[in-house]
Amino acid sequence: MTGAGNDSRITQLLYRGGAPLTNSGGVPWTAAYSDTITEPTADLRSNIAAEARAKIVYERLINITDAPDIRDTLGFLMTREIAHQKSFEKALHSIQPNFPQGKLPGKPEFASVYFRMQSDDPAIRGPWNEGPEWEFIAAEPAVDGGNGLSNINVSPDDEAVLTAMAVRTMSDPSADPKTSADLGMGAALQHK
Repeated sequence: MTGAGNDSRITQLLYRGGAPLTNSGGVPWTAAYSDTITEPTADLRSNIAAEARAKIVYERLINITDAPDIRDTLGFLMTREIAHQKSFEKALHSIQPNFPQGKLPGKPEFASVYFRMQSDDPAIRGPWNEGPEWEFIAAEPAVDGGNGLSNINVSPDDEAVLTAMAVRTMSDPSADPKTSADLGMGAALQHK
């Protein structure tokens, strides 16, 4: 049975003429290659996040090259990360309920509580900390008598960069989109 991709008689016998399950260094596949915590919904969320990080890396690579062929290839690979994210999202939401992850419930007295730990600025409110499902508690900011804020010294250039990033990443407190957590609550959402 020669000509099936490998002429080694041992390979022919062990793998029936097919490709062996090894990595590029010839090391046989083992379960150690599986990266899971055995909770499918948490694993899928981890996969979605990994695809998002990979997409950002491709964006950055695209931004540092002017070669059209390389930009096109990177654009294809970046777009595949989007396709993978969509597939993982669909798989995640086919499992109902999928939030919260795991089997044990959280402590209900803390699951929907937002603790405000600083007192010198007005509270920023939004769907992440207000609404009928949230209890808002203004707590003491720091046990050491401080104001609860971190204090750092940055150069004016760094401050300008940080300010620009804060503007770019600012959330809209009036937005209340459906999230994976909402969609994953399944039947629990219907009982609100």
